[in-house]
Amino acid sequence: MENTPALNGDRGYRALVVDDERALADIVASYLAREMFEVSVAHSGLDALARARDIDPDVVVLDLGLPGIDGIEVCRELRKFSDAYVVMLTARDTELDTIVGLSVGADDYVTKPFSPRELVARIRAMLRRPRTTTETKPVVTGNVRVFGDLRIDVAGREVRVGGEPVALTRTEFDVLAALSARPGVVFTRRQLIEAVWSESWVGNEHLVDVHVGHLRRKLGDDPNAPRYVSTVRGVGYRMETPR
Repeated sequence: MENTPALNGDRGYRALVVDDERALADIVASYLAREMFEVSVAHSGLDALARARDIDPDVVVLDLGLPGIDGIEVCRELRKFSDAYVVMLTARDTELDTIVGLSVGADDYVTKPFSPRELVARIRAMLRRPRTTTETKPVVTGNVRVFGDLRIDVAGREVRVGGEPVALTRTEFDVLAALSARPGVVFTRRQLIEAVWSESWVGNEHLVDVHVGHLRRKLGDDPNAPRYVSTVRGVGYRMETPR
């Protein structure tokens, strides 16, 4: 494994930048280092997974088109031991590539070429979660929200169904937290993006559908007969009122 020294900051956030284009990786790393991240760099999938196990990053900037083990497989393996936020870098701006990246656990994506400042801003927005806007101000009191067999411990960031723990990614939990804050209220995709990603986020809003789909599968919630999250056609999603 190639050892790339970390660029040390003083705010405690750890970032792993993974790209086989060394010049681009170094540019992204330098921008993050200026924001006081502790930055490590990897140039291959195997190196990325080894570094992630070693440093336990808060965020991973991951190129889709890595040689050997590509970014999709790296993200899939990463999700077996890490809940780090993952921003996928892709040179192919197609809906299929976006959905595939999100389907294995990426939280966001950026299409090359991109502005390093925009990338850092999006990462900062992720790390400021959880957050609420005026439209999504919680109206459910207490740190624990109960929807039938579903129990959401907001402060502890823990979800259980029928008493059994459910492993959600950070983004999946944030989507559930936003919806469950206002049961019975319909959220548009844009409102969920503003509540979970950031008001300045730009890109394909259908990433919300992908994360909701993951969330439903993990909760055992049938979209055709939902107990927890309903689709309101042409509008968005709604958390069913607790019974």
